[in-house]
Amino acid sequence: MSQGNELSSSGLTDTPKEAGDAEQKNKCDLDLLMDIPLNVSVELGKVKMLISDLLQLGQGSIIELSKQIAEPLEIYINNKLIARGEAVVVNDRFGVRVTNIISPMERVKSLG
Repeated sequence: MSQGNELSSSGLTDTPKEAGDAEQKNKCDLDLLMDIPLNVSVELGKVKMLISDLLQLGQGSIIELSKQIAEPLEIYINNKLIARGEAVVVNDRFGVRVTNIISPMERVKSLG
């Protein structure tokens, strides 16, 4: 029995050896992306201030933000909204639990 292309519902597929080679190439391609640094930021809220108010801030000053306590935090990667989440405390540090990932369609809508 010769090893040829196998028939699938979508047409011809690669032989097992060729499929393995393709998977290895895809893994290598993905490995190249794994070391690219990204800026991740989480927005607690926003506020507009006059310069005169900004100059009056000192240690212990409180800045009231626009978000309510129950509203989700926005998670940005390279200044693009990617997800929303909620604040958590992990080992005496703040963290964010991702509760909603923005769909690609929503991301496209936000561009225009």
